[in-house]
Amino acid sequence: MAKIVMKFGGTSVADTDRILHVAKLVKKKFDENNKVIVIVSAMAGVTNDLVQKSKKISENFPADEYDALLSSGEQVTSTLLSAALQDLGIKSRSWLGWQIPIVTDGDHKNSRIVSVNSKILNDCLDQNIIPVIPGFQGLSQENRITTIGRGGSDASAVAVAKCVNADFCEIYTDVDGVFTTNPDIESKAKKIDKISYEEMLEMASLGAKVMQSSSVQTAMINDVEIYVKSTFTNNPGTQILSEDKISYENVITGVAYSKDDAKITLQGVKDKPGVASKIFKPLFDNNIVVDMIVQNISADNKKTDVTFTIKRDDLKKTKSLMEVLKSELEYDSILADDQVSKVSIVGAGMITHPGVAYKMFNALSSKNINIQVISTSEIKISVLVDEKNTKEAVQVIHQVFELDK
Repeated sequence: MAKIVMKFGGTSVADTDRILHVAKLVKKKFDENNKVIVIVSAMAGVTNDLVQKSKKISENFPADEYDALLSSGEQVTSTLLSAALQDLGIKSRSWLGWQIPIVTDGDHKNSRIVSVNSKILNDCLDQNIIPVIPGFQGLSQENRITTIGRGGSDASAVAVAKCVNADFCEIYTDVDGVFTTNPDIESKAKKIDKISYEEMLEMASLGAKVMQSSSVQTAMINDVEIYVKSTFTNNPGTQILSEDKISYENVITGVAYSKDDAKITLQGVKDKPGVASKIFKPLFDNNIVVDMIVQNISADNKKTDVTFTIKRDDLKKTKSLMEVLKSELEYDSILADDQVSKVSIVGAGMITHPGVAYKMFNALSSKNINIQVISTSEIKISVLVDEKNTKEAVQVIHQVFELDK
C-alpha cells in the first residue's frame, strides 16, 4: 500500500469526458489498495476566460477579488471529479483550500503555501475517502482566498504530498513525461526516464513547461519524489528525484528555451562605485526579475555598457524606470530589444566534463547564430540569441550533444 498524491492539469480535465476518464484512473489506483489524494487544475481555457472577464470589468480589478474569481475554476473541476468518483462507487468529497485550510503568505496573485492541515486529509484516507482538492488556491492570514500563481496546482500537489508524508506525487499532463527538449520544436527529442531535482529546477526556470519551478524547489527541499506522466497513455513517464539516485550517461540532460525575455542595454554608463546598485534598485522595488547580466568596461575604464534581461511583459515599465535614472546615471543611450530568446543546456554531467561550453558555442557558430549574452552555473549554460534563430539553435545543440540517441 502506498500513499499517493495525483495531480491532473487543465488538459487532463479539459471537459466532462476527460474528467470521467480521470475518475477511472483514480479508481484504478485506489483499487490497487493505495491511499489517494487528488489535486486538480481548472478545465482547459477556464482560467484565461476568467482573466478576460476581469479585464472587461476593470483594468484595475482588485487583487483580492481577482484571486477569488480565478480560484473558482478549480472549484468547478474538483466538485465534478468528486461526483464522478462517487458515481463509480468510490467514497469521495471535494475540499476547498480554505476548508482544510491551505494557508498562504505573500501577495495576492502570487502567494506561497506555508502550511497544510494534514489532519483532515489523513482522516479522509483512514476512512477510505478520496479527497479532491482544487489546486492553485489557498487562504491568507486575513481569511481571504489567494492564488499561487499560474501553474500553481503543481505547488499545491507537492505541498499536500509533503504534509501527509506521501510516498510520491504523480503529475498528470498531456505529454508522456519530461523530454530532452520540446518535441514540437525538435522531433527527435527523447523522453527522460530519470532527472534530478536540480536539473528539473533549471529546466523549469529556463522555459520547460512541464512543471512549475517553485513546485520543483519545494519537492527538492522536502525530498518528495515526483512522477510526470501522461493522462492518456500507459507509459511510465519521468521520475524526478535526488541526484544520488541517478547514474549519468549523458553530459547534458536537456535543452530548454524561452521566448518571453527582453534585453535592455545602458550604453556609456559612468564606471564608478554604486552604479550597479542604482540601476537595479528600482527594478527590485517594482518586483521586476532580472536574469542575465553583462557589463563591458571601456578601455579607458571610464565608461561601461550594462546589459540585462527581464521578462518581456516588464519591458515597458523597465525602460521607463531606466529613463527616469538617466540624469543620475549619466548614461549615453538606452537600447531595448524584445525579439530575443534564451536557449539553455542543463546537465549535472557537465560538472566533470570539460569543453561543454566550447561544444555549445561551436554548434551555434556552425549555423551563424550570434550569441548576445551568456550566463552559467554548475549545471547550466544559457545564451541569448535572436528570437528567429530559436528553433535552429535548439536543434543543432540537441544534435551535437547526441540527445536524440
